[in-house]
Amino acid sequence: MNATTPADLTITPRDRRFGRGSAMQRWWANGDPFASAFFNALSVTFPKGEAFFIEAVKAHRDGVPDQLAREIRAFTLQEVMHSREHVAFNSRVVDAGYDVTPLEARVDQILAIANARPPIVRLAATMALEHYTAILAQMILERADLFPETDAESAALWRWHAIEEIEHKGVAYDTWLHATRDWSRGRRWRLKTIMMLVITINFWRHRIEGTLELLRQDGITGWKARAGLARYLLVRPGVLRLIARPWLSFFLPGFHPWNHDDRKLIARFESDYAAAVLPSADRELAAA
Repeated sequence: MNATTPADLTITPRDRRFGRGSAMQRWWANGDPFASAFFNALSVTFPKGEAFFIEAVKAHRDGVPDQLAREIRAFTLQEVMHSREHVAFNSRVVDAGYDVTPLEARVDQILAIANARPPIVRLAATMALEHYTAILAQMILERADLFPETDAESAALWRWHAIEEIEHKGVAYDTWLHATRDWSRGRRWRLKTIMMLVITINFWRHRIEGTLELLRQDGITGWKARAGLARYLLVRPGVLRLIARPWLSFFLPGFHPWNHDDRKLIARFESDYAAAVLPSADRELAAA
């Protein structure tokens, strides 16, 4: 089925702040060094990475339909707040005793390469990475056992982020469809396929490098670090295994992020953040 973004979808920026003034345990995710290191390494990428996403999408917003223009504004505001909260989260990671500067340097290196590419390539990279964030978000909300013994503020941050990633998962893709509206389907498919394969190789290579670096700072090195991380990614909970099918769907003819309507996952947690909805006037001002 070739779906489109639901006409009744509302992308709602929720202005929440997490963990201010509270210390975070070093192994905050269930007392598990591997889970904690993996999510810490992922979080380090978000502040600058999401700024890249915003600019890549906004570069192609001229002439988009009115609904997509509204969605881009809401997407922008959601991403700005995600960046803000992951800056705060990353500060708590540093306060817990980690040095994240090697991971930040890698992010800077990758973004320097990406920013040297043409705007349409940056948009294609954003489209592929937004699919990654959406399928990871789906996993976070579906797996009640992912954060069973995690401090409430950290778990709430990742679920809040996941809700909004699902909500805006079609924005970069719809912007891509608009930007390439004069392309043939074959040309579109070739570029997005090549981009997803490149993104996948680099995404996992750098996340694994970053996770192993943080584990090294915990004194977990060598085969113990690699075996423990492999177990986390492949067996329990098996992050790679859990996202494999939705990742593969990206390559199918007629793919659209909303071919799988998972708004029920948003509804499951929405009440936790209902009071944090940003007033519409502030929303328009902040997204301008």
